[in-house]
Amino acid sequence: MQTIRKHLRYVSFFMALMVAFSTVWATSATAGMVGTGELLTEQSADLDRQSLLDMLERDEVKDKLAQMGVSQDQVEERIQNLTPAELSAFEQQLAEAPVGEDVVGIIVLFLLVFVITDMLCATNIYPFINCIR
Repeated sequence: MQTIRKHLRYVSFFMALMVAFSTVWATSATAGMVGTGELLTEQSADLDRQSLLDMLERDEVKDKLAQMGVSQDQVEERIQNLTPAELSAFEQQLAEAPVGEDVVGIIVLFLLVFVITDMLCATNIYPFINCIR
């Protein structure tokens, strides 16, 4: 019985050291409040992004992008990189556009986004556009 108690002291001392070291290395978790507006903005941005990606699946848009020499993968990557403000502005423009002009408007907007990102040195799609940096 004495030998068991002697070994239990060592084991309990070792366990106490492990608990002490684990609390030193542990980081505290912090939580912040997420407002309803922020959550709705994120969800609406995801919905807007998905609706734009769905528009890219149309044959007219694919043909027009192919005529202009822009791959669908580049356009999808650009859509994924748009900020929520840019997405909402783009969706607003699409809602205001007449029904027959939506394909042309989409393509013109994508080309405008490509030109702006080329000017900001984010991409290099058009060789005739110089970087402003």
